[in-house]
Amino acid sequence: MLARNDGSSINVYESKPPCGLARATGGPSPFEIAPGHQVSGVARRHALAPLAASIEAFFVRYRDRVAWVHVAMFALFLGLIFGPLFLADPPEHATPLTHVTTFANFAMWGLWFPLVFLSVIFTGRSWCGLLCPMGAASEWANARGLKRQIPRWVRWQGTPIVSFLIITVLGQTVGVRDHPEAIAEVFGGTLLAAILVGFVYGRNKRAWCRHMCPIGLLLGVFSRIGAVQFVPKRKRPGTRAWTEKGVCPTMIDLHRKEASRHCIECFRCVSPSAKGGLYLRLRRPGEEIEEIRRHRPNLAEVLFLFLGTGTAVGGFLWLTLSFYDRVRQALGEWFLEQGWTWIGHSGPSWLMVVHPDRREVFVWLDFVMIVGFMLACMMLLTAVLTATTWAGAWLSGRAGGDLDRRARFVELGYQYAPVAMVSLVIGLGGELFEGLRFVDLETAGIGYLKGGLFLLGLAWSIHLGVRILARQGLAPRRRWLPLAPGLLGSLIVGLFWWPAIFTG
Repeated sequence: MLARNDGSSINVYESKPPCGLARATGGPSPFEIAPGHQVSGVARRHALAPLAASIEAFFVRYRDRVAWVHVAMFALFLGLIFGPLFLADPPEHATPLTHVTTFANFAMWGLWFPLVFLSVIFTGRSWCGLLCPMGAASEWANARGLKRQIPRWVRWQGTPIVSFLIITVLGQTVGVRDHPEAIAEVFGGTLLAAILVGFVYGRNKRAWCRHMCPIGLLLGVFSRIGAVQFVPKRKRPGTRAWTEKGVCPTMIDLHRKEASRHCIECFRCVSPSAKGGLYLRLRRPGEEIEEIRRHRPNLAEVLFLFLGTGTAVGGFLWLTLSFYDRVRQALGEWFLEQGWTWIGHSGPSWLMVVHPDRREVFVWLDFVMIVGFMLACMMLLTAVLTATTWAGAWLSGRAGGDLDRRARFVELGYQYAPVAMVSLVIGLGGELFEGLRFVDLETAGIGYLKGGLFLLGLAWSIHLGVRILARQGLAPRRRWLPLAPGLLGSLIVGLFWWPAIFTG
């Protein structure tokens, strides 16, 4: 997959299906279209089609009322991020049921953060299109804004990666999990950026959601394993995936839509009575990645999956590893030996934690260590997953896999999606599991639950690896050796998250 300047992509595969694509060139899939829809003149049904048609009809019927949901979510969001600023700090033993600030913190990190990632398995990026106040605010501003052409630097495929890294690292240095001022800064600043981008760029579109949202790309990658897909009724050939024409707010070329990544499920492209447009299809979770070559595989997505996982790991481990404290102590002593005493001074409160009244103040040493440690974890885990994926791609070629090594690498990179998502939920959504203590679940029980979830993600990643290798034309007995590097990579991800997953 090669990136164009307009944000679209060029498939690395030829238009003729590869010889290993037995699924794509064989008989009809049992998970196809809803009753009454047609694709290429062939009507196919499955058991979930009536349910998909009912869901589709419901959202089309009440599509105009989604704006009121956005207004309610916007008000709730403002209350959660700014309300605690006007309240006294909660007492030490406060719970979400006894103090508003503690409830707001639990709502953000114990409910919203982990559940929005888990939701993509069942409902795709429905959060983005139906509930997200930032995307809705950006589109509202766009309707009243300057409507300038979206520049190349915004459309660059690395822009959402940079956005994710900045917000993730900043969240750690300002203490976004512990201080209401940090929550207001990070989430309020992100909301302001979404509104400004919407006001300046695009014509009745969501340039923010498509190109700049810090978690949009992450949700987009994970939506590929989801059970929801919007499919053109009359698909046109071609490779273009980006256009500012049409009704799609995230600029998908609807007639050539193949991937779920950018679809925010706003239902504006759906009209059950029309012959054109898209329809809702319920599919087997993971199906899109199993047949990823048919759904615009993208090298930038794979690299982001590696980079994002490594950054999140670093954001957790610096809080738990004694190794981090030893390095911090040694580095601080070295700086002082050089006469650089500024390393022990605190910096601006918008860049790092400065709350002496709460007995927590970061100095420049803390800032340098946190940023450096997170970036080091990011590069290390990215290097490991790149090496294991490249080894799998090389072994696949040696075993008779089709395509070139780069294309096989991109395909196999997607196998890590389930284990990466589960580890993110367990590691950074720890408040969700801490809430189980209120129902008297002990530490050991929570640990078993986390371990069980990780094993499910690991098994799913292995399954996807097997199916991807099958699409590359490998016979069953030839798949296990190319699969081994992917298994090793998934286990290494688990090893990085060990303190979060397998300890209380």
